[in-house]
Amino acid sequence: MEYLELFLKSIFIDNMVFAFFLGMCSYLAVSKKVSTAVGLGAAVIFVLAITVPLNFLLDKYILREGALVWLGSEYADYDLSFLTFILFIATIATMVQLVEIIVEKFSPSLYNSLGIFLPLIAVNCAILGGSLFMQQKEFATISHAAVYGIGSGIGWFLAILAIAAIREKIRYSNVPAPLRGLGITFILTGLMAIGFMSFGGMLTGGDEEETKEEKTVQVEEEKTAKEVAENINVSILK
Repeated sequence: MEYLELFLKSIFIDNMVFAFFLGMCSYLAVSKKVSTAVGLGAAVIFVLAITVPLNFLLDKYILREGALVWLGSEYADYDLSFLTFILFIATIATMVQLVEIIVEKFSPSLYNSLGIFLPLIAVNCAILGGSLFMQQKEFATISHAAVYGIGSGIGWFLAILAIAAIREKIRYSNVPAPLRGLGITFILTGLMAIGFMSFGGMLTGGDEEETKEEKTVQVEEEKTAKEVAENINVSILK
């Protein structure tokens, strides 16, 4: 039940696009056709499913303060957390390169359709955000990290698939000229984000025994997650 709750929460409540607005560049640029959206979404799921557990191991056994104690007691005071971004991005870039090779080998048409946005998954802030949120949530086991990574990838996949399907149909609609293109896409994204907010009570609405302390902790975690998302967006823009 714990894994199912984490899985559903990462898809619907902590959705990378609709809750934190991460990965918006690829989301907006590759959502004109459902076929390309499906290809990129599948690639994002694969990358998140691999990189989040790998970065969990890096964080647990190398990066945290005292994580190197397994090498000996003399290493217990070492703190390599300043290498977090470098190692996380290196892991992500490696997996993206692997995905690029596989897609080019087995689906050249999809590779050409995705164009520059396939290698740019390496700097997709949703991918880095998944690993940083994993670190911030302090999961106990690698299986929790894997479930969170897969769920986050599926959430991003559903977001880009939904907007791609709507954008394909909206071509035949009478959209006012000033709103055509990205204008109507931003409006639709905002409306879908409001819709996804309704899932917030899906896992907590029937829990009458939840204490005030647990609610406070949940609010603090959501606040910290939003601050992390804002920092990621700022760093990407810079």
